[in-house]
Parts: sequence; C-alpha cells; structure tokens
Amino acid sequence: MARQARAWQRMLSGRRLDLLDPTPVDIEIEDIAHGLAFVARWNGQTRGDWPYSVAEHSLLVEEIFSRANPGVAVRWRLAALLHDAPEYVIGDMISPVKAAVGPGYGELDTRLTAAVHLRFGLPAVLPVQVKKEIKVADRISAWLEAVQIAGFTQGEADRFFGRPEPGLARGLAIRLRPPAVVRADYVSRHAELLAGCI
Repeated sequence: MARQARAWQRMLSGRRLDLLDPTPVDIEIEDIAHGLAFVARWNGQTRGDWPYSVAEHSLLVEEIFSRANPGVAVRWRLAALLHDAPEYVIGDMISPVKAAVGPGYGELDTRLTAAVHLRFGLPAVLPVQVKKEIKVADRISAWLEAVQIAGFTQGEADRFFGRPEPGLARGLAIRLRPPAVVRADYVSRHAELLAGCI
C-alpha cells in the first residue's frame, strides 16, 4: 500500500495545519506573524541589510488601504492586514512564477485565505469592492518597494504596477527591520484591529 504524501505542516504554536484542507481552528496569529516576518518579498532581491518581509509589506498595505478609504470599517482594515496571510506557509512567489505554477497555487491560496478569514471573524470571501480596494493598496505598496528597494526605475514600476496617486504614497518610506521587531508589530496591529471589530 502506497504511503500518502504529507500535506500538513507543524506550526511553532503546536498546531498542525493541513495545507489541502485548512480549518480555522488550526490558525494562530502568532504563527502567521512569525512566518510572514521571515518570508522575503522580491525573492530577497532588495537593497539593505534586512530582507523586506511580507509582514512589513502587509503593515504598509493596511496603512495605504486606510488612507485611500477613510472611515472604512475596521474589519476591512483587518482584511487588508491579512491579505497575504497564506504566505506564512506557502511563501511569496513573484507574479511570473505564480503564472508558471498554474492554477494549483491559486486554489491553495484561496483555501488558506478562507480559513484565515473565518478564524478572525471575516467572511470567507471578501466583498468584491473591498478586495478591489485592497488590491489597489497592494499595487501601491509594490510600486514603492520596486522603486525604493528592488532596483526598478520609476518607468518600469509605472508599467508593471501603475503609478500611484501622489496623495496615497506621499511620505511613505519602505522600512527594513529585524524580523522579530516586524513580527511583534504585526501581532500588535492585528490585536488592535481585531479589538476594533468587536
């Protein structure tokens, strides 16, 4: 009898997350924050002495989303913070690699996203407009990262990510910080937003 391949990962919290059939009860914010703080954006091809982590990116996306949508419900700000949460177990792939991997990556991401959302009181699938606005903030963050730390010219960044409205990007600088510091800030911000949802 053939042995079935393992499709779960042990988390530092002790949880065992089934990657093919994730359940909300196996998701902990500390695991997400830890994983994202150690996952480098841009495959680590950034300037500086620290990698630019997905956790740091997520904090920036939530800030941009809030700027772009004043008065938005706190729960949608929480969704913005968690927009890349599945990457704590599946990593961050640049868009060309995602396209090459095919639909399997997207399906895995969708299942993990739904479990994360349900764990923290969000709908499994976000309203279309909210998802669209988070994507706008995500692209602005990508543009800032591209020109500030990833070696893109402004022209290249404009072509790939779209030039952001000046007001939304004004004064925002990419920060490179130790993973432990970013992890703590991510957990803290999550707690603030979650408390605001109650």
